[in-house]
Amino acid sequence: MPAASDLLMDPPVEREMASRPNHPDRQHHEKFIQEAVKLMLDEAVFSLDRQTPVVQWTEPDELLERLDLQIERHPTTHDKLLQLMSDTIKYSVKTGHPYFMNQLFSSVDPYGLVGQWLTDALNPSVYTYEVSPVFTLMEETVLAEMRRIVGWNQGDGIFCPGGSMANGYAISCARYHTLPQVKSKGLHGLPRLVLYTSIDAHYSVKKLATLQGLGSDNVYLVKTDALGRMDVEDLKAQIQRTLKEGAKPFMVSATAGTTVLGAFDPLVALADVCEAHKLWLHVDAAWGGGALMSRRHRHLLNGIQRADSVTWNPHKLLTAPQQCSTFLTRHTDLLGPCHSAGATYLFQKDKFYDTKYDTGDKHVQCGRRADVLKFWFMWKAKGSDGFEAHIDRVFDNAQYLTEQIRHRPGFKLVLDKPECTNVSFWYIPPSLRGQDTAPDYHQRLHKVAPKIKERMIKEGTMMITYQPLHDLPNFFRMVMQNSGLEHADMDFVIREIERLGATL
Repeated sequence: MPAASDLLMDPPVEREMASRPNHPDRQHHEKFIQEAVKLMLDEAVFSLDRQTPVVQWTEPDELLERLDLQIERHPTTHDKLLQLMSDTIKYSVKTGHPYFMNQLFSSVDPYGLVGQWLTDALNPSVYTYEVSPVFTLMEETVLAEMRRIVGWNQGDGIFCPGGSMANGYAISCARYHTLPQVKSKGLHGLPRLVLYTSIDAHYSVKKLATLQGLGSDNVYLVKTDALGRMDVEDLKAQIQRTLKEGAKPFMVSATAGTTVLGAFDPLVALADVCEAHKLWLHVDAAWGGGALMSRRHRHLLNGIQRADSVTWNPHKLLTAPQQCSTFLTRHTDLLGPCHSAGATYLFQKDKFYDTKYDTGDKHVQCGRRADVLKFWFMWKAKGSDGFEAHIDRVFDNAQYLTEQIRHRPGFKLVLDKPECTNVSFWYIPPSLRGQDTAPDYHQRLHKVAPKIKERMIKEGTMMITYQPLHDLPNFFRMVMQNSGLEHADMDFVIREIERLGATL
């Protein structure tokens, strides 16, 4: 007897749905896939030159009218699907555009793109060797080389769904390393645990501490110096405060490349403090970790080899496609004991091969993408020398822009000598110049960057983010991550901000 849902379906629709199996049928799908790939290459990859808009800005209500987003009962045609793809590209932000400099990621790497497509074509889940033999070995190979670059000759690591989760793994491992009974007993009956990070650290440290039950009040924020680096003396004072309160310090989360200013915390001095107090030292190098690939710039992370763990996101400074994040630790047998649940329907110990390659139980996830493939494919295509040349290029662009801003009327640097490729600055329109002693000067300057941002978005010429920091008024933060840019592009950015802000 047919199902009730079948009785509701008319014969033409039933025949149409029968021709749309959930596996690729060469006769039915090959032409569509070829056309879809060509459309993506034509409209989302190779059309992104300096003359095209970064975004075609449309207000939400209007965009809802223009896009066919509704889910329908009946299938649609391939031609309509291609049109939907084109519309999606048309109204999306072109993060691969040369002048998208809004976040700590950008650009479209051709090898990373192909690696990502291959990942999706194979659709693996990396938890056991039997279902993911190539990617299990690929992960271990890449993670081992990353650990070697950090400065460790042993250890462990995993790919994570973003740097925030990698920082969460650091908290989890540090807590287990300090009090292993937390895995079975939870926080009940244990001392109040306190971790330390700077006031300019990524918000994920506090967020993941909250998620893991530590409480945001137990994330003690350490002052920073004039360059945005963690103040070691204030850290020592915070540790003494914690001990006087009867709580237990267990972790310091340092940052190598803060989100806004690009500051690198003093890792050597922090490692000394952690050794003296037996604290876990984590380094969030999600942004600045790419500098390790450059002999010219890896000194920014001196001391990182003394850390217990490191977050490093290749999708940031190394331009791997989203997402590609890693958690690395110098401890060889900690991730498994800390997170394993030993599910016997997946991680059987009586398999016919060496089950040390069943690495999935080290993760809190079960199903997991093979984020390693796109990064490995890029690395094979470029070599470490290619990554080094890329890093040196983006640092050179940042230094050039800094020098141009330093000597340009109407511009003022937030940091005179930024450490990373973050260049933060104010644009002061003609109407505000010479008014810096006026009582409402900061209030008026605070409104400049948002207004220029609005104009650049609506015209689509570029995307550069802005933000306040502590008691500073809004300033622009331009991040260099795309090595396809040249000095002439830095000059364009300056001129464009001047054009957009001249009448404010």
